[in-house]
Amino acid sequence: MNIRRCGVCLFVLTILSCATSYAQQKTPLTVTGEGVKSRYIQQTAIDVGDTPGHQIRVQESQRTFPPENQPMIGGERIVEGWIRGFSNYTNGIGPAWGYLTWVTDKGNKIFVEYAGNSESTPTDTGSKRGTYHGTARIVGGTGNFVRMRGTLVDLGEFDTDAKTGYNRATSRGEYWLE
Repeated sequence: MNIRRCGVCLFVLTILSCATSYAQQKTPLTVTGEGVKSRYIQQTAIDVGDTPGHQIRVQESQRTFPPENQPMIGGERIVEGWIRGFSNYTNGIGPAWGYLTWVTDKGNKIFVEYAGNSESTPTDTGSKRGTYHGTARIVGGTGNFVRMRGTLVDLGEFDTDAKTGYNRATSRGEYWLE
């Protein structure tokens, strides 16, 4: 009887070990800004007043991926992304952080938190054009993505012009299910 119990325990432990290993399998992910249509939905910049050029900014933007460049993640295609973020710039340089929600072709969502630094310069139209370098964490989602986690390195380009501006990024990293 003890041998049978040991065999059953060993079998259960083997199955659990395999399931845990499978759940932690990491999958590479690249999301590029190539062909992505982006637009600013809303944005506000407030002068802090302590130093000339010091501003706090809040923005919401949308990225729409063209059919030929929709990244695959967990068997679903990313069709759009919603970015809600903050920046704390002095003369166009400073930290930026916020939240990204990817929406898939099946209506599921993937939640990402990002943080990094931006550098920008004013344009003739009064907007700011620049780059962003940072990292991001996939922190979950809906449907099949509830237990999704991941890490990414981001490189972004932006122009804050409300009419012709853009906000695009390339993200590289990996994801897994917990």
